[in-house]
Amino acid sequence: MLRGFTVRAMSVDDAGLIGERSSAYTRALLGFAKHSAEDVANYLRDPGFSPETDGWVVLDRRGEFAGSATAAVNSDGTRVGLEVLSELPEVAGWLLDRCVERARQAGPGEVVVSVGVIQQDEFLAKIVADRGFTIGTSIHRMRITFDGPVERPPVPPGAVVRRGAFDDTTRRAAHAILVEAFSSQPGADTRPYDDWAASRESRSTFDWSQLTTVELDGRAVAVAECNDNFVSTDNCGYIGRLAVIPSARGRGLAKFLLRDAFATDSSTGRSGTILHVDTSNPTPALRLYTSLGMHPDLTSTIWRRTLRT
Repeated sequence: MLRGFTVRAMSVDDAGLIGERSSAYTRALLGFAKHSAEDVANYLRDPGFSPETDGWVVLDRRGEFAGSATAAVNSDGTRVGLEVLSELPEVAGWLLDRCVERARQAGPGEVVVSVGVIQQDEFLAKIVADRGFTIGTSIHRMRITFDGPVERPPVPPGAVVRRGAFDDTTRRAAHAILVEAFSSQPGADTRPYDDWAASRESRSTFDWSQLTTVELDGRAVAVAECNDNFVSTDNCGYIGRLAVIPSARGRGLAKFLLRDAFATDSSTGRSGTILHVDTSNPTPALRLYTSLGMHPDLTSTIWRRTLRT
């Protein structure tokens, strides 16, 4: 029990409250909000997540917000992603323990539990370290700020660009690229097609017009999936996923899709473009992003713990 506090199940209606408190917490550490309110709402609304069973809100004696946490189980129950938010050590620790307890129920066998901690957040880092989590990797939030209009890049030789994914065939082709491209990246956890498509449909910041595929010899081999997660907070476009299948790499397709996204964001009045990159990515993605003028403005350490249920 968490004495002196009230714990209740989370609901989608908590998105505004959690977004506000998360913004205040990360602004104190970074000078800007890590998540937009829309991003929080999309997360809680995702059909693959059940806030009523896998999310908790803690209130103090006055009924004021004291903390929140979520434990998002992947499709096969082998991985669980945690989010913990509180400025109180006893609340943050209790919530982390509750999340780990939920992760033990994810499925039989081995379960890898992960929690992202902003590099500047020594408070939460100590709490997760004290509970047996160790550093697995880090995630950079990369950003480019435009200093003027961005020209649309030329299409690579032999490539055909398809803008938008308005039919099932195109969406399945895009999903197949993601599955193949990320199959060698640890922890990528590409969702089954129906789950992936339903999650995109549930997001207020995504439209199928924001998905671009590139074909070579009649086969879709590269994809950029963009959204508006950072428009309200940063006036930036966001590249949620960028992928090229292994056999099509080295032909400039990733660079084209990046520059193409920059041009789209510039033309719609955005001040820049944001994406995230895992530093353990086996491809030279980070080098590509920096070569095009992107730089990290936020780094999160991914702490992991393996449970055997």
